[in-house]
Amino acid sequence: MISVMEVYQLLPKTNCKRCGLPTCMAFAVALISREKTIEDCTPLLEEAKYEKKLAGLRELLAPILSADATETGMVIHPEKCYGCGNCVVACPVNVASDPKGTAIGRGPVSGKAILMVEDGVVKCVNVDECRRFGPEKVLCNACIATCPSKAIEFI
Repeated sequence: MISVMEVYQLLPKTNCKRCGLPTCMAFAVALISREKTIEDCTPLLEEAKYEKKLAGLRELLAPILSADATETGMVIHPEKCYGCGNCVVACPVNVASDPKGTAIGRGPVSGKAILMVEDGVVKCVNVDECRRFGPEKVLCNACIATCPSKAIEFI
């Protein structure tokens, strides 16, 4: 998991406000939550003295910026998943929205499930239903805690 302090250490720490936020610390938080992009910090891009910090920041944030990351920060590593379905039946949203399938230990039968096993690997199909998404986020980790192969992570 990437910490705000790790990101902050790679920022200019000038509090110039050119990104639209009052401090570099606020910008670090916005970067992690994907509300801002690295390109919003113009000193990092324009000033040669920050070249190493920019490279370090891009490397650190690569998992967050990858196409594999969902809006909730969930990343599923299909190469690690063997389709056990533990995450599917452990997800509280899956259970609540799909009592005829997931709640009794079978695969989801409704279209509201967040996680489903397809072709032997788990897939995130309705990320906007996840408790980690939206203005009232809850830091749920039921899918991670039950995954024996560590195929799911939140970044």
